[in-house]
Amino acid sequence: MNFEQLTKQLTSGNPDRVYLILGDQAYLADQIRNAFVQLIPDGERAMNIGSYDMEDVSISTALEDAISVPFFGEKRLVIVNRPYFLTGMRVKTKVEHHMDDLLAYLNHPEDSTIMVFFAPYEKLDARKKVTKALKRVATIVEIGRLRENEIKQLIRQRVSEKEFKIDEDALERMVQLTGGKLTAMMNDLPKLLLYKNDTKVIDVAAVNGLVSRSLEQNVFDLVNSVLKKKPKESMDIYQQLILENSQPIQINAVLIQQFRLLLQVMILQKHGYSQGSLASTLKVHPYRVKLALQTIRKFNYVQLREAFVGLVDTEREMKSTSRSPELLFELFILKFMKKQG
Repeated sequence: MNFEQLTKQLTSGNPDRVYLILGDQAYLADQIRNAFVQLIPDGERAMNIGSYDMEDVSISTALEDAISVPFFGEKRLVIVNRPYFLTGMRVKTKVEHHMDDLLAYLNHPEDSTIMVFFAPYEKLDARKKVTKALKRVATIVEIGRLRENEIKQLIRQRVSEKEFKIDEDALERMVQLTGGKLTAMMNDLPKLLLYKNDTKVIDVAAVNGLVSRSLEQNVFDLVNSVLKKKPKESMDIYQQLILENSQPIQINAVLIQQFRLLLQVMILQKHGYSQGSLASTLKVHPYRVKLALQTIRKFNYVQLREAFVGLVDTEREMKSTSRSPELLFELFILKFMKKQG
C-alpha cells in the first residue's frame, strides 16, 4: 500500500488493526500520524491515544495499552515509534524488549485497537521471527522510496491546496536543489508561498533564491566542475561548502561516495540495468541515479576512476598528516586536472 491508498482507506473510516509504516520520510510520516489521530474523536484522544518510543520504553508497555478497552470510546490508537528490534541495528538503551509478548499480540490483535508501527528505516531484518510475524499481520505502507513523479505530484497537490501554481521548470529545479528529498521541499515551500503571495505562481527565480541546496546537490555541482576541469569554479564551490560549516573530511567522503556511485551506475548500465533497477540494486534515491546517468554520458570510465582514486588518496592524507585539508583538496584538483589535460 502507498501513501495515497492509505489516506483513502483512513478517510473511509475503515482502518485495519495493525499497520507498519516503513521508510524515512518525515513529512509523510507526520501526515500519516495526523490521519490516524483524526480517527479518534477529539474529546477521546487524551485517554485513547498512546505513543511510545522503543528506544525509551519497552514494547510490553505499549502492548498493555493496546489490550486495554477504549475509555468511553470505540477505538484506541497505539503508536510504536522507532521499533529498532525489527532491524539489525544495535541501539544503546537499557530498555528490555520481550518479543514473546509482541508475537502473542500479533497472533490475536485487539479489534478495538489500531496499532501503528513507524519504522524510519531503509529495510528491516527479514530473518527475524518478529519481523516475519509483523509483516504477515500488518498492512504495510512504504513511504521511503518515492518515485520522482510521486514527489512532484505531492508538491503540486500542496501548492494547489494553497491556491497557488508552480511552473514545471521551477518544480524540476526544486527537486534538483534538494536532491529529491520531499521533507526538504515541503520545509522550503512556506517561504516560496510567502514570497510569491502577490502572483500566486512559483517560478524558477524564486526557487533559485529561496530553496536551500542540499550538501549532495552542492557536491554534485562540485563533481561536475572537477570533471569539466574548472579549477577556480571547483575551489569556489568547495570554499562555499566550508563557509556553510561542512567539514573537509565530510566533503571528501561525500565526493568519494558520488564518484563511487558514478562508477557503479556506469558499469551496471553497460550490463543492461534500467534506471529503476539501478536505484533498487544500489539502494540509493532514484533522483541520484537520474543525475548520475546524466553525468556519465559526458565522461568516460578512466576519468571517473582517476578522480575516485585521487579522492581516496586525499582522504588518507587528511587522516594521517597535519597538512591543511583545504590545501590537500586543492592539490588533488591540480593533480587530477593535469592528468586529464
